[in-house]
Amino acid sequence: MKLFVLLPRFPYPLEKGDKLRAYHQIRQLSCNNNIILCALTESNPKQSDIDQLKPFCSAIHIIKLNKLTSAINIVKAFFTGKPLQVGYFYSHRAKKEILSLIKNSKPDHIFCQLVRVSAYVKDLNIPKTLDYQDVFSAGVARRSKTSPLYLKFILKSEYKRLLRYENLIFDYFDNKTIISTPDRDLIPHPEKDKIVIIPNGVDHDFFQPMEIEKEYDVAFIGNMGYPPNINAAEYLVKKILPIVHRSRPEVKVMLAGANPHASVVALKSKLVTVTGWVEDIREYYAKAKMFIAPMQIGTGLQNKLLEAMAMKIPCITSSLANNALNAKSGKEILIGDSPEEFATHILNLLENREKAEEIANNGFLFVNKKFNWKSATQKLEELWR
Repeated sequence: MKLFVLLPRFPYPLEKGDKLRAYHQIRQLSCNNNIILCALTESNPKQSDIDQLKPFCSAIHIIKLNKLTSAINIVKAFFTGKPLQVGYFYSHRAKKEILSLIKNSKPDHIFCQLVRVSAYVKDLNIPKTLDYQDVFSAGVARRSKTSPLYLKFILKSEYKRLLRYENLIFDYFDNKTIISTPDRDLIPHPEKDKIVIIPNGVDHDFFQPMEIEKEYDVAFIGNMGYPPNINAAEYLVKKILPIVHRSRPEVKVMLAGANPHASVVALKSKLVTVTGWVEDIREYYAKAKMFIAPMQIGTGLQNKLLEAMAMKIPCITSSLANNALNAKSGKEILIGDSPEEFATHILNLLENREKAEEIANNGFLFVNKKFNWKSATQKLEELWR
């Protein structure tokens, strides 16, 4: 099958969840399909990043968005009732290029990632699939509850716009996919049960247990410029860690990941390390005695948990994050929904090595059985057949 893949970002490097999902899906889909990749971008990707996709694509097209045009389109979206992020990623010039590429390549199917770029192809009479991936409206609604007052109005408005748009765009696509059942249940469409669950996977050849000296007690890893991760990092350091330090004042935390926001950098101290971008993230998982993802906002499946579990690191997370993961609480993962509960889990794992090993081993078996890019992508291909 000749497959035209349309993305809002170039899918490399893998520092964001949507890029990770796109990269691995393209890699697997290329085994049986001819992939034509079209990616929007704010800045031209490095040639070394483009080279990572070349083995999987017969053609790679990169369309650069103009920041001034994007700003103007946000204003237009505001007055027309469209989501601001849909406006940001939309450009009449880009649409002409995309339609020209589709006309010339004559694909059998269009695979569109995220509602952000759905407007480019929604009216085409070609079989097409929309990967909602996450429910943006629900994520924005959760962010609005913890945002400063000046952002609340904007986020509440964006929530209503996204809610309408996620419902509207549904009927334009032949197939719809999403990462998890809890996310699907939040899509505001009467036929949402037709959305097919295509979970993320783990690159099990890459993420494997490593024997390395433990330098930190607790690690939290992710894109530290992403609002839900910023919120979780602050929650960990400001609310959970002080409770832990009452009993174990020596406990050290590491916050690792690309693009650390100023508020994350401000968390640095003698006992809190903020690394920023690292070359090999596996080493940083392995340097910690446990991994924590105390997510309070956001949607979707947390790739960071899958990777940590694949490396046989005992994991702690919130009910919100585990809704998509669906690991067994107390056996494969530990669940906390208050600073006190998170702190208790951290202290118990530090004091009970056997329990830590049990959670690590069970989590490892769980993620190896349930999350695999190959089987997840086969499910996507079956949908198209």
